[in-house]
Order: sequence, then C-alpha cells, then structure tokens
Amino acid sequence: IDSFAEVEGGYDDRSAQQEAARCLACGICSECMSCTFACGVNAIDHDMVAREETVRVGALILAPGYQTYHAELSEEYGLGRYPNVITALQFERLLSASGPTAGHVQRPSDGQRAQKIAFLQCVGSRDQSHDYCSAVCCMSATKEAVIAKEHQPDLDVHVFMMDMRAFSKGYWAYFERARDRYGVQYHRTHISALQEDPVTHKLVLRYGRSDSPASHSRRSEESLSHSNKRPSRGSDSSARPAAPQNDTARPVEEQFDLVVLSVGMEMSPAVRELGRRLGVELDDYGFCHTVHFNPLETSRPGIYAVGPFREPKDIPESIVEASGAAAAAAARLSTSRFTLTARKEYPPERDISAEEPRVGVFVCHCGSNIGGYLAVPEVTEYAQTLPNVVHAEANLYTCSQDSIKRIIEQISEHQLNRVVVASCTPLTHQPLFQDALRTAGLNPYLFEMANIRNQCSWVHSTDRVAATAKAKDLVRMAVARAALLQPQYTLDVPVRQTALIVGGGAAGLTAALSLAEQGFAVHLVEREAEPGGNLRRVFMHVAPPLNDRITAREPQQVLNRLIDQVQSNPAITLHLQSRVIATSGFMGNFISTLQAANGKKQDVAHGVTILATGAQEYRGPDYGYGTHPRIVTQQQFESLLANETPSLRGAALRDEAIPNPVEKIAAQKEARDDIRSVVMIQCVGPAEKFCSRICCTVALKNALAFKAQCPDAQIVILYKDIRTYGFKERLYTEARACGVIFMRYDDEHKPVVGIKDQESEVEIRAWDSSLQRWFSLHPDRLVLSMPVVPRDDAREVAKLFKVAIDADGFFQEAHVKLRPVDFASDGVFMAGMAHYPKLLDETLIQAQAAAARAARVLSRE
Repeated sequence: IDSFAEVEGGYDDRSAQQEAARCLACGICSECMSCTFACGVNAIDHDMVAREETVRVGALILAPGYQTYHAELSEEYGLGRYPNVITALQFERLLSASGPTAGHVQRPSDGQRAQKIAFLQCVGSRDQSHDYCSAVCCMSATKEAVIAKEHQPDLDVHVFMMDMRAFSKGYWAYFERARDRYGVQYHRTHISALQEDPVTHKLVLRYGRSDSPASHSRRSEESLSHSNKRPSRGSDSSARPAAPQNDTARPVEEQFDLVVLSVGMEMSPAVRELGRRLGVELDDYGFCHTVHFNPLETSRPGIYAVGPFREPKDIPESIVEASGAAAAAAARLSTSRFTLTARKEYPPERDISAEEPRVGVFVCHCGSNIGGYLAVPEVTEYAQTLPNVVHAEANLYTCSQDSIKRIIEQISEHQLNRVVVASCTPLTHQPLFQDALRTAGLNPYLFEMANIRNQCSWVHSTDRVAATAKAKDLVRMAVARAALLQPQYTLDVPVRQTALIVGGGAAGLTAALSLAEQGFAVHLVEREAEPGGNLRRVFMHVAPPLNDRITAREPQQVLNRLIDQVQSNPAITLHLQSRVIATSGFMGNFISTLQAANGKKQDVAHGVTILATGAQEYRGPDYGYGTHPRIVTQQQFESLLANETPSLRGAALRDEAIPNPVEKIAAQKEARDDIRSVVMIQCVGPAEKFCSRICCTVALKNALAFKAQCPDAQIVILYKDIRTYGFKERLYTEARACGVIFMRYDDEHKPVVGIKDQESEVEIRAWDSSLQRWFSLHPDRLVLSMPVVPRDDAREVAKLFKVAIDADGFFQEAHVKLRPVDFASDGVFMAGMAHYPKLLDETLIQAQAAAARAARVLSRE
C-alpha cells in the first residue's frame, strides 16, 4: 500500500484518471438523464434542490463526536514524512479484513510484513497542549496489539506509555491477557522523538529502560526525611537520598518496522461552531460544559450533551450517556409521547404450511473475527450440499444494513421459508435477523442461528482446520433444526406501568425521579432507615476544570435535594427499612413481595425492575488496616477533612459521636492540625485483580483538600498507575503542582507496613521504580485507597432476581456495548456501583440510562 487514501479521501493520479474516464463531460447540465442511467443505483436526483427546514422540538441532544488529533502537528514523530509511522486509526484499518492489506500487518513503505511494532501512547493527550486524558488510547492500543498478534503470532509488539489506564470493567484482565498470554511488552516511558533509517525505512526509538529486572531491586534502602522526628510547620521535609549505585536508566536504542501513534481526542472546528451557534458553553478545547450534578444538561436547559463532546470516553460510557439523555428528554416530552410516532408496517405473513422446507444459509466473515480463523468459503460450499438448502452465500458483515437488505431480497428471489445465519451470538443479533424475516413476509420464528464466532473461531483460534470442521457441524445442525421449525405466535398482555427500584442511593433516587417525571409510578425500596447509600459518605466534590477548587458539602446538598424531591413526588412510594423477599413474573408483569422491618409483607405489581443496590468500601486487613489507629481508609480520611467524623489527637477515626457540636469541631480541627504528613497507598487488596476505577481520583481529591487545609503538609502517594481518565487528569496535574510526591511501585516491590504497637509510629518501606531503590517513610497517617467491592448480599440479590454477576461479584450486563444497563433477563436493569465502581456523575448518568431503558417497557400498553 502507498497511503491511507481510503481513510483520508481523495484520489491518486491513476484513480483520478480512471474516475475522469467515467465522467460524461456534460459541461452545463441539459437534463438528458444519461448520468442517472450510467449510475444505475438511483444515487443522482435531478429534482433535488438546496433547502432549509425549520423543526420545532422540545429537547435537543448533541452527539457530534470527536476528531482524532492531527499528529502531523507533533513533528517529532514524523507522521507524513516517514511512511512507516501511522496513526492508531490507520493501523486498525490495516487489521481489517476489508482494509487495504486484507488484514495483513504490512509496512506502507514497501508492503513487506512487519516484524516489530511500537505503539506510542498519549500523542495529543496529557501534554502541554492537552491537559486531559483521552481515556480510550491505552485499551485501544492493547486491543490492536492483541489482534495483530492473533494475525501474526511471531510479531514483536511494544507499547510505550506513561500509565496503563485500564480503568473500566474487564479492562485490567484484558491488559493482563495481552501482556501474559500474547506477550505484548509494555514500557513505562514517554518517547520524545524518533528517527528514520533512510535506507531501510525502519524507525529508531531511544528511551530509558526504567523497568529493571528484580535482581537489581534491593541494592539499598534509604530514608526520606520522615524518620523518628516530626518536621515542624514550614520545614523542608522532602530531602532526597543520594543517587543509586546502579545505573538502571541507561538509554536504550531499538529499531522498529512500524510505529503506531495512539492519537487523542479533539473537538473539530465544526463542532465548536455548532456549540457557538446553539449558545451552549464550551471549554477552551471545545468540549461542552454541563451542569454540576446534572451532568448531561448543557448551560441551556433542554439541550443535552453526550459522548466525547462532554468529555473523552469509550463506547460503553457513550451509549450509557445517550440513554441517559434520552431519559432527560423524555421527561420533558412525556405529555407528547407517541403523538408523532409511526408504527412500522409489515407485509402479510406468508402461509408455508403446504411448502417443503426451503432453507437459505448466510455465513458471515465478520471481518477477521470469523474469516481470520476458519475457512468461510469452504463452510458456505458445504452448506449448499445440505438437505433442504436451496441457497447459501457468504457475507462480509451479515448484520450490516446492506446484508440485511440482501437477505430480504434472497428470501423473495428463492422463495425461502427457513433462514439460517452462521455468525455470532443470538443473544445480540437474533432480533435483527428475525425482523428481517418478518419484513420479508415470513414468521420470525422460522429462523435459526449458528454461533460460529464464539464456538469456533474464538475457542479454536490457533487451529483453523478444527474451527472450520466445527463450523460445518454447527451449520449442519442448524439447517437440520431449521427444517423442523414451525411458525410461532406471541400473545399481547397488558403492561403494568409501574417500576420497582431496589436501592435508595444516588442511583436509585435518580432513577426513581427520572421515571416519575416521565409519568410512571415507582416503588423505591431501601434497606436502611434513610436513603442515600454511599453518597452519605461523600462530602467533597472536585469538578475539573479546577477553577471551582474543592467544593465541600456540595454532594450532601445534592443528596438532600434528591431526597426532598423523591419524598415530595406523589408518583414515588418510598419503602424504608424494607427488602424484597420474593419476585416472580416476566417483563411487563412482575409481582414482588416486600417485607418491612416490623415483618409486615406487601405485594407490589410492576412492569420493570431496576437494581441499584450499590457497593461498599473494602475493609480488609491489608497493609495493617484495623491494627493501628493511624491507618485509615480514603472514606474515613475524607470524613475527617470534611468535619464529619470525630477524632482525637493520634486516635483512629471512629463512628461514635461526640454529643457537643462545639467539642466535636474542636476535636476534628485538633486531629487535622496534628497531621503533618500522609502516605496513600493505591491498588489495595482486590484492586490488585481489577481496577476499582475511582480510587485514584478520590485519592487526588483528598490530597488536594488536605493540601488546601495544610499547605505545608507532605503527601506521598504510592501507586502502580495513576488512572485519572478524561478531565480527571487535571487533578493529577494540580496535585503535582501542589507538591504531592508520587512514587511508583510494581507487583514485585509492594509497600511493606511495619507496626510495633498502637503507640508507635507506622513505618512504610516503599519502592520507587524510577530510582530503583527502597525508602522508609514515617507518616502521621497512612491512608489506604480501598477499592469498591460488591455488597455482602450481592449474590443473594442476584439469585433472587435471577440475574448474572461477573467474576468479581458485580452485576453482569447483557452486552457491554449494545445493552450496557440491561440484564440478560428481560425487564430487569441495573444502575450505580452494583454494576461497577463509578464516580457520582457517572452514577447519575447510568441511573437515567436505566430509567430510559425501563421506560421503553413501561410506555407500552
């Protein structure tokens, strides 16, 4: 390949000449219609004229997307000058079976197979021109690296990064899979420039190797200035140890066949102009400002922003925001629901009772997902030989609009009365194909699906022959079953237009209000004596950009407002100190039994269920928690900073109250004044297996709050990766500017906490991977960033409602992208931290999304 013209548009000389030869050279149009006949697909409309149209709407949702950073502006990487430097988007196109190299990893300079690839992260993110993280680049590079290794197992792939931001559900396990199973090599360094060998066109990278082997790990132990004496206010408490004896950061020079730039997200000039025309507030980078604690609404009421336009984010979060905005818009438009809706009309259903089975088989390549691991043409030819099969064909993407249209056409042309699609899982795509059958005049239950992706190409990715043979078996079985299918019919039953929401935290309260504002009755069940959940223990809010600084008490004001709105809404029935003890039924018609604290039972009929049961802060014994009064969690530390938890000098944070408010405030101030040094440890306990998403942000929020109260205090954060995704990166920048010290450790050199007795100081031996040496720290407080973990009753709740949980104990969504707030069980939805740890604004958005999905059911009759 010579270029990525198919991505960037335009013609080379040869293509331009070929296109010109097809031109009729009409000059001034004389309406001869020759071009229409030459086109042949009705793409030319001579009657079309420019026009402006005015549409009156009650709400507006802005989802204009983003553009990738123009990496040519980062001249040090040579994009546009060096042919073998490409962007991640171009590389993904290379990996596609329909791309310019048919999925083969080739060098643009000579078309030769690449043997060694480097991914450079944070190009157009986290730099002097972009103070935010683009949120998707780490996992996008990891995904592309894995796909490249699957295409070419002997490929040598290196990823150069500052932090591995695998912060969302399943991301950390995917990263470990890439590193351990596929052998992708990760280097914690930022490449400042590269050069090209003009003869071979290979790219030369120079970097410092900071990830030294473990044999060099314990050469020396040094003490930071916190030894046995507490520094006085204003003293210099940041003395540095001498340089290490071993020079482990010696520059390394390597050559690569291909360099992939993981470019960040930006707002295009067109999107900025759209924002200005609509009068919504944008930041300096063109992203849309939204209202605090109403995170989807712009500065103009009734106009909502979703996706990367609000903040850089991945596909699942964008889908959730889209549903959340739909709920917000639906609340405004509830009185006009269905007044402009057109119901899809289907042709009369064909009677096949007297027909012999005529089966059509459609085999999907699914790009390289299937076609890269089994012989799709061979499977298709085999299907044509099976009994009752009158037509078989292969499609590149069977679920695409063009392929769906072709299936409908083939049903008519070949008079098919059964259809088999061999592709992926019926859980996500069966309704799409059944609708195609109904559009073609067939009963939708005359359809069968063979899952040759999950059951063949995925599990036999290293054995093409076995995968192909198994795919043939699955297709043969699907065809045999399809021949026996008979039309089935469904009965319409009335929908109970009432929702049951389990959990009265931020998610449950928000979902209840959203549904009530759309005109539906809600039963909100909360196990505790008062609603609020985990939000009752959140006292400070940081909303980047940081011009607002730390906003104390605002989360509690939001909680009080939510509770007041719920209690005053006549459509919401609040059941406190109650729990669900039984449930039965199906989507649209559930009956659940509630039991109050006094033992009284009540049956509630409802059409949908939203589970917003929350999660909890881990309180395990890691790093000495529970053995010393100076070891606390981030939740407890935040309470102290916000004057919410009584604490005496040198004592642990306890739950008992001091009766006299004046004495309470005095005791808290005394406790804070007594703290002059803090060490925070990230990735504690279960967070070593999965990323708890919010821990880094909460740690930085509390560090900044403490620095605001005690500017001379010393704060050291021991971390593996700082995962401040999106605009949360600004917290990281602000913390460094305020003097917070960051020390990276790794799995082989975890911090060690030493405790003699409850009266002695806490000693922490910490490894700094940059300096490759140990330090000894003696802080006034050790603050553990405990992860969010499922509630103790999560499995019990899942069993009661017959829904799935994942390996970590959180609720399992039906599909991470297509149905991110749905359970596989129809009519049951999830919201909040029961699904996965998330920040407050993310919780509020997901609650609105769950309400939107529930309203799709409740709005039916």
